[in-house]
Amino acid sequence: MGAWDAWIGREEARTDRVDAGLVSRWLATFDRDAPSDGNVPQGLHWCLCLPDAPTAKLGPDGHPLRDEGEESFLPPVPLPRRMWASSKVEFLKPLEIGAVVTRTSRILSISEKSGNSGQLVFVDVAHETSTENGLAVREVQSIVYRAAVGLETPLSPPVESVRSFDANGWDAQRVVVPSEPLLFRYSALTFNSHRIHYDLPYARDEERYRGLVFHGPLTASLLLDLARRALGDNALASFAFRGLSPAICGEALHLVMRGSGNDMELAAFAGDGRQIMAASAQGHI
Repeated sequence: MGAWDAWIGREEARTDRVDAGLVSRWLATFDRDAPSDGNVPQGLHWCLCLPDAPTAKLGPDGHPLRDEGEESFLPPVPLPRRMWASSKVEFLKPLEIGAVVTRTSRILSISEKSGNSGQLVFVDVAHETSTENGLAVREVQSIVYRAAVGLETPLSPPVESVRSFDANGWDAQRVVVPSEPLLFRYSALTFNSHRIHYDLPYARDEERYRGLVFHGPLTASLLLDLARRALGDNALASFAFRGLSPAICGEALHLVMRGSGNDMELAAFAGDGRQIMAASAQGHI
């Protein structure tokens, strides 16, 4: 028996509305126009049905506190550093502006592992986002908890080397330089108060990043936007991503894509070739 087996199968449901104002702010954040089909852009579901813990119930990192109580959806893993490790998403139906949505979440598994940085705990969560027209988005999200680090721990990721990213072999590419306003806006859209995205002293001294950290789902959303630029609005049937290394605010992020149909590969790289994220996608048949 694992220490948190009692949490496996635990469920919660949240409701929200696809407000036109939210869609407008999302589009403004990504400097893009509304989809030509009138539907909601893929990736906006990450801004819906969000945790809304009171400010007084946030932990030192800015995430909602977790405890042994029945109202605590996520298990009280004692490791303090939390990251969104990966997701597998199915886009079944486009969301529509004005739709009332319900997201049902269920904990699928909790596993302990050891890595180069010490003990790790992975929590896999299944999310199903539905409207009155049925299931719209199905996702399995993997969250990883990691041990605390001390001031003697080297800052990560390593300082960029003199090498440069080589985009040869990729069909589409785009370079984005993430700015503080972009990180702030995405944190606001997702009601994400994790301090690594806006509090530089905390990010550097407590979690030992050498700069503000770019959100994983923000990088994923930029990859979705790269696919949109190549294929059109709401063209993907599925999308999966895995974070490999932190992206740092103010440093160039190279977004690339190749392939077509049911075999599309996407990725994000730092300027020196360090891979930030690996992703794959399939289009609607």
